[in-house]
Amino acid sequence: MFKKVSWGILILIVVLLILNWKTVTYGFQQAKGQLSITFNTRDVDEVLEDSLVADSTKQKIKIIQEARSFAFNDLGLKKSDNYSTFYDQKGTVALWNLSASKPFALEPYTWSFPLLGSFPYKGFFDLERAKQEMEQLKEQDYDVRIRPVGGWSTLGWSSDPILSNMLERPEGSLAELIIHELTHSTLFIKDNIEFNENLASFIGERGTVKFLNNKYGKNSEAYFEYILAEEDSKTFRNQMLLATRKLDSLYESLKNTDSDSLKSFHKHLLIDQIMNSIDTLHFHNSRYYQVFQSGRPNNAYFMSYVRYYSAKDSLEDLFVSQYQNDLNLFIKGMKEYHD
Repeated sequence: MFKKVSWGILILIVVLLILNWKTVTYGFQQAKGQLSITFNTRDVDEVLEDSLVADSTKQKIKIIQEARSFAFNDLGLKKSDNYSTFYDQKGTVALWNLSASKPFALEPYTWSFPLLGSFPYKGFFDLERAKQEMEQLKEQDYDVRIRPVGGWSTLGWSSDPILSNMLERPEGSLAELIIHELTHSTLFIKDNIEFNENLASFIGERGTVKFLNNKYGKNSEAYFEYILAEEDSKTFRNQMLLATRKLDSLYESLKNTDSDSLKSFHKHLLIDQIMNSIDTLHFHNSRYYQVFQSGRPNNAYFMSYVRYYSAKDSLEDLFVSQYQNDLNLFIKGMKEYHD
């Protein structure tokens, strides 16, 4: 009887592996990539004591340690070993993000993973594998996008290291990234990526303003530079969110009987208008005027702004009305509400 049960369990496992082979192989590749990084990290203290490491690198690592301590001790984010180790990317990209959307609707393609839930994006440590899956989605007429990832959270599955490419960011942007990712490891709701990313973006930005103010004061150069950068970011993302509403209206107006070529024509015209509208905006940093020179935006691109910023105004209203502009109370309230 025991042997029959054992064989039955074994057959069931084999069947499940066959049916989910693509997910299994993807999980193996991701685990392999993550472990490769984990096993090649160095303790931060060791890096800071290494005479061969540039002072500029050490300075940025110290900023991360300060932002990390601030996030734990002042903001009340969950304490962890994250960003206590360092991984040298040697100038290469460690992780790539693939996302996709329907061609005539701002509706993301989603991937489902056991235990973790559904995600509107997929990470790859191997760019060629990302490109292969991108081509498969293209063949199904999805709008697709691949972009490098500057940082990510493993949500407690492993200790997240400092990536050397992070250090290319200015101080404010670097602190924001760390607080953003530590928010994910503090609060992450399964199957609600849009809320998770909007919340992490909100806390990352608000937390950085508080961090720089505490460290330097509002009259400091570092604080002023971050505020200007945030003004530019807000101007651009508001324009992109406006663009998503215009695209939504266009797609709703297109009849199901319209040909794909006619739909594509109207879509192309509207995206041209969106791209040209950037020249009408004011930015402190002129790089925003060249943002589309590297490629034409599509639905997958616009969906990223919905994913990270569409709930920003709602969170701001809640922050002001219910938590009296107190970020610590806001974070505590979010943790209690979703526990």
